[in-house]
Amino acid sequence: MPGEFTTVRIDVDPDGIGWLYFARPEKRNAMSPTLNREMIEALDLLEADDAVRCVVLTGDGDAWSAGMDLKEYFREVDDAPPHVEVRARRESAEWQWRRLIHFPKPTIAMVNGWCFGGAFTPLVCCDLAIADEDATFGLSEVNWGIPPGGLVSRALAETLPSRDALWFVMTGETFDGRRASEMRLVNEAVPTSRLRERTTEVARKLAGMNTHVLRAAKVGVKKVRQMSWDTAEDYLYAKLDAATGHDPEQGKQQGLGQFLDDRTLRPGLGAYERG
Repeated sequence: MPGEFTTVRIDVDPDGIGWLYFARPEKRNAMSPTLNREMIEALDLLEADDAVRCVVLTGDGDAWSAGMDLKEYFREVDDAPPHVEVRARRESAEWQWRRLIHFPKPTIAMVNGWCFGGAFTPLVCCDLAIADEDATFGLSEVNWGIPPGGLVSRALAETLPSRDALWFVMTGETFDGRRASEMRLVNEAVPTSRLRERTTEVARKLAGMNTHVLRAAKVGVKKVRQMSWDTAEDYLYAKLDAATGHDPEQGKQQGLGQFLDDRTLRPGLGAYERG
């Protein structure tokens, strides 16, 4: 796969899983303006690669991401023309939530260590999340005199109960992967020794499914949250018709045929066999 990066890394395995790494282990994978620009390019490459059917976002070393690298950020924007800071903010938002929320392929955050501050935004914006039980999460901004930056508070409101969100934002206390799972910030927390194995298991399952239908399914869940029941009904039926009518794999026909005619498919126990 093309692309020369200094702060991110891409690996694609034969199962169709694209592993996208924060690759600044010496900085606990803190996010800099350069990393933000490279993440945009990396996600473009993964989206365009037909061999990639699921993307896992994780970190090199012992951290997922320690959040925004403030020293690097301010080094690039201090004393620069105003448009430089505007661009830095735009590129940060572009990949951390816009690209990830709307990414056409399934995405999984594999949280393998430290996850602090600004890193909560891409964590929440991945479709699914699996964490190391001993990963350390923190919203420590209040300890050094500022509220959470960027869209972190919006990300928290999307996932955490308000009491939990306020507790950790206001106290600056840390919590581990087990607590993150209890609060539903992540789907699962597993022992360190099983983290990659479990993430790969889930990613392989998603990679083996109909990408076209998966996209329609996840977009439906995300869009209808703020709709009325009537509006949601119209929207979801429209998405169903679009997904099944323009599906290049003809997944509906294959699935129904295997269920109704061949009797080889048992819905709820597995996906249809893709032809």
